[in-house]
Amino acid sequence: MKVILTAAIAASVLVILAIVLRPRIARADVLKEGEVAPPITTQMVTGGQITPFSLSDYHGRRVILYFYPKDGTPGCTKEACAFRDGYAKFQSAGLTVLGCSVDSSEAHQKFIKQYNLPFPLLLDPDKKIATEYGVANGIPILGLDKRVTYVIDEEGRIMKVYPNVDPAIHASQILADMPAPTPAPTAEATPGPPHEAPGADSDSDSQ
Repeated sequence: MKVILTAAIAASVLVILAIVLRPRIARADVLKEGEVAPPITTQMVTGGQITPFSLSDYHGRRVILYFYPKDGTPGCTKEACAFRDGYAKFQSAGLTVLGCSVDSSEAHQKFIKQYNLPFPLLLDPDKKIATEYGVANGIPILGLDKRVTYVIDEEGRIMKVYPNVDPAIHASQILADMPAPTPAPTAEATPGPPHEAPGADSDSDSQ
């Protein structure tokens, strides 16, 4: 009887701790617009290739960095396929698409191949990126990321934050929200010397 009572008390304590601690674990601070995007150095999966990745290499370009919970789940698949279907429009708008989750490289490769995803997926095995971007432990029991998207501008600052993502309309929403990129200034032509009126020399010679 004592063993059963002790086990019941221990279970109750664990439940209480889970309820008390869960909001603290899940409540990571999402970055705000205008903040400098934390640097990222990791590996990315593109097709079947795994290559080094550094966010600094994308300076001068607008980047969509979207965090999602898990490869192959219904919502994450819907979101990824929406980015895939609008990929040409994102390219035309000067937007680079990058996905990120805590999945393995094997899971990323399978996900990319199964749904023909044309954009890279970043690796974050130790959740360092997710932690710095305030999306870690969105689902505490499973340790999965929150579904949050950042748009990073050409200077490396957070331009737009989407903390409440609807996978079905998210890609279209970003395209509708993004202003056209500012074109690079063109060099103005240097004005040449003023043209003399025809016959000017002959007039001066005759005076």
